[in-house]
Amino acid sequence: MLHALSRLGRRRALQGGAAAALVLGLLAWWVFPLGKPEPSGPLTFSTGVRSGVYERYGKRLEGALAKDMPEVSIRLRTSEGSQQNIERVATGKADFTIATADAVATYLRSGRTGGDRLRGCVRLYDDYVQLVVPRGSPVRKVADLRGKRVGVGQTGSGVLLVANRLMSAAGLDPDEDITPVRAGIDTMPARLVDGRLDAFFWSGGLPTGAVQDLSEKFTVRLVPLEDPLIARLLAAGGSTRHYRSAVMPADAYLDAQQGEAVRTVAVANLLITTDRSDPLMTEAFTRTVIDSRDRIGREVHAAQLVDLRTAIYTDPLPLHEGAKRYYRSAKP
Repeated sequence: MLHALSRLGRRRALQGGAAAALVLGLLAWWVFPLGKPEPSGPLTFSTGVRSGVYERYGKRLEGALAKDMPEVSIRLRTSEGSQQNIERVATGKADFTIATADAVATYLRSGRTGGDRLRGCVRLYDDYVQLVVPRGSPVRKVADLRGKRVGVGQTGSGVLLVANRLMSAAGLDPDEDITPVRAGIDTMPARLVDGRLDAFFWSGGLPTGAVQDLSEKFTVRLVPLEDPLIARLLAAGGSTRHYRSAVMPADAYLDAQQGEAVRTVAVANLLITTDRSDPLMTEAFTRTVIDSRDRIGREVHAAQLVDLRTAIYTDPLPLHEGAKRYYRSAKP
């Protein structure tokens, strides 16, 4: 009898201990919830030419990402621009990057490695084509570049892509009718000042710091793109459908424009990745881009134009699953 009571007491004690453990576990879960898992691991972000908008934006975004994703190790890599950025992400040399929609469409149409794996995260801000010449230059339209030394961007840039298309639309052979100089925004302004260039093309957010600095120390002018030229460019088809007629506001570069708006073309920039990227990482990255808009925009003006209402339109790329998760959660 005593032995049976002893066993009953032990069983009740065990049951009571288990119940207490359960209560304590539930209490701990309530007070200290586990929460959503955080992304972790390495992340390589390919930016752009030194002193260009991509590079300046990338540096500031790195700080926001480090704060929002403390378990992620972020590495920035400068690049020649959109074309090189796309190739890096498509082939696994980088995880995320920024590129213009026309450059993405060109990569897809070419059938190059990894194009089918590319995915969009955010439609960012628009790039505006800027043709810069000294104030006293005889160049008044793109066709006037014949025989001139022209900065056309680096080999892997989106600038080269649109510059060549504009010159072709103007009836110029980009390889024969000008002296093309493959240089980036980090060196083209100095070359113009020194007389080693007669003009240069740039495609970037407004204002681009390097162009702004140039306009404040050297008398330059922005050459407008005439309506017939823009119409020919847009009628070419293919990836040119991603260009749109646009106007640079009169105050984009006060010294260079002297109160006059300048007609040009614009193209959207996209934050891109591939279907290899972890959805958790991509969701967090997308959230940071949207949430940091105003903070980064105080230093990089183009970032202010990132808009949640249009961010989801990443044509010609489908949205990454992680980006979709963010946009679903961000619905009002």
